[in-house]
Amino acid sequence: MSSKIKILVPVKRVIDAALKPRINKAQTGVESKGVKFSINPFDDIAVEEAIKIRKANKKLVDSIHAVSIGPTKAQDVLRIALAKGADTSSLVNVGEANVEPLAVSKILQKLQAKHESNLIIMGKQAIDDDSNQTGQLLAGLLGWSQATNASKVTVNEDLTVEVEREIDGGVETIKSKLPLIITTDLRLNEPKFVTLPKMMKAKKKPLEVLKADDLGVDIENRLEVLKIEEPPARKAGVKVENVDQLVQKLKELKAI
Repeated sequence: MSSKIKILVPVKRVIDAALKPRINKAQTGVESKGVKFSINPFDDIAVEEAIKIRKANKKLVDSIHAVSIGPTKAQDVLRIALAKGADTSSLVNVGEANVEPLAVSKILQKLQAKHESNLIIMGKQAIDDDSNQTGQLLAGLLGWSQATNASKVTVNEDLTVEVEREIDGGVETIKSKLPLIITTDLRLNEPKFVTLPKMMKAKKKPLEVLKADDLGVDIENRLEVLKIEEPPARKAGVKVENVDQLVQKLKELKAI
């Protein structure tokens, strides 16, 4: 095992979390024209955690490498990761293709080998597809330990990592040796705002552009999206004065 920690942080470009997605007129997907894109919130947390780990363990962490899989414009989210403190970055340019979690995992597997990373920190899910699969699939492909939905991460001097994760009824603590994959939950940290001077400095940091073919990964989709539609509108709630009225309303709605 390496005496230094090399961190790989995948980040995804998604429609800004503050916006409500709109279905396009053809109902084949979410409208992407004229909307703001940002770094996936869970991935932003992952980047912040990688920086925190290095600050707390300067002698243990060797490097932080950020990677994004998406169109050319995904360089924007990589620049954010670089401005926050990542050392280098890679963009796997797949155009406007919607790459499924298994293909994403295979790409990350290749990049892990290339950069000899032994700690991968990533968002537990992307807010556009909500799959919550990539971290687990990647752990399976690599044969690594995994700690999902992390709410606290502690790196020890012996290169073991303790991860707290919230579960039903309490908190579970996992301790693992490297190599390890961690997926981040919202409570792990609060990402800091990136200042303009840091964004300007980030432009001088390395950003490598690759294609999936360069890594020998087939990104052809295995699933077909038949239709996308808005969720049904929620009906207004009804206030009741006592338990008897509540039971009566539930019976009317055939909930009981």
